[in-house]
Amino acid sequence: MDSSIQIVLARQTDCVELGEMSRVLIEHGLKWRWKPSRILRLIQHRDCVVVTARDKSSLLGFAAMEFYEVHAHLNLLAVKPNCRRKGIGRELLSWLESSATIAGMDFITLEVRANNGLAITFYEKAGYGIVQLYKGYYNGIEDAYQMKHQLISHEMAAQRP
Repeated sequence: MDSSIQIVLARQTDCVELGEMSRVLIEHGLKWRWKPSRILRLIQHRDCVVVTARDKSSLLGFAAMEFYEVHAHLNLLAVKPNCRRKGIGRELLSWLESSATIAGMDFITLEVRANNGLAITFYEKAGYGIVQLYKGYYNGIEDAYQMKHQLISHEMAAQRP
């Protein structure tokens, strides 16, 4: 990744642009669910983290994750098309994985469109594996795979009180 690009926490003022990125880059062809107001709630929620990748002049990508008792869930990850294949998505994901590890999470889950081979390969290279198929997950019209990345060993997770 270019050294001029920084991964930083999203600002409340980013929610309109992040919502639009979600609509165009993630939810294309589907009902728009991740509107600016919903993303703002994520930014403000104490059990969520929304990060952005920025250069000096613009927002290049973002990711949002929710934290639960023993696992985290990656809700959104998008990089503008002209910025892809430069390590930005990997850096966003790594930042969130580090946060989840520090927070004591056992694993991270996510859903991805079953027909999005590029995204599936991206997550597999990052250590995520397909757990199950959800038929009609997206608006009843598209299937999704749930993917999972184990952060700590199953043995260590079993030893939790």
